[in-house]
Amino acid sequence: MAALRVARRMFCAAAESASAPVKQSRWEALKGSKAGVWCRSLLSDYKEACREILVGARDRPVKASLYATLLGGALACSHTTPDYSSFEATFLDRSAQLGLLSPWNRSSTSDGHMQSLAKLRNEGRLRHISLGLLSLIYYADFDPNVTLYEAQCSNLSVRWRDLPQRVLDVGFAGRWWNLDSKMQDYDINEEEFKHLPPHMQVTSPPSVHEVERNERLHKESWLPLTVNDEEMDTNVVDRREKSISGKSQPKPLT
Repeated sequence: MAALRVARRMFCAAAESASAPVKQSRWEALKGSKAGVWCRSLLSDYKEACREILVGARDRPVKASLYATLLGGALACSHTTPDYSSFEATFLDRSAQLGLLSPWNRSSTSDGHMQSLAKLRNEGRLRHISLGLLSLIYYADFDPNVTLYEAQCSNLSVRWRDLPQRVLDVGFAGRWWNLDSKMQDYDINEEEFKHLPPHMQVTSPPSVHEVERNERLHKESWLPLTVNDEEMDTNVVDRREKSISGKSQPKPLT
């Protein structure tokens, strides 16, 4: 009877252990959830896309090189896109360069552009917007701190279709292109030459032969003068004749 009782207990314990649910680990439960299935499908899609990119680059190397160059250029331009502080520093630097010149020597184009930028900056109407690959500087109608209704109403703000007409400068590849263009030949006053004929208003750079000739003449100007014997004899004879003629002239009566 004791043996039968022990066997019955063992049979009941085995049945209970077989009927109990199997406990899963947290990682297996996470993989079986909806989020785990979605992540696995996403990783599978990315893996397949990368495999197709590698196969396409191997089959078409020229096209792949072109795309890689464009992507690298876009990343470089995005990394070197100037901000508003860069524009302000460049503006102050160009203003200092222009201020060192006399008003009679400044270019009217450069001076007028810098004066208009200074006026808008003092009024607080300059705005900056970054488009990723490039930056834009444009002007608004009011300072942002103005409490007028026209300045605070969003319906009266600058519209996107009016933005191209308000753009003052474009920042690309670490430079402000319009500012550099306006400051070209800033130390030349065009008004001084407007009365000259057209062919004298335009100057062309010298050729290579002209530059070599000017350099040769400059070097020869520093050489000592050489006088040959014939020139020395001629100079001595001329001096003697002048001294003899001076002695032969009669002295005026006093």
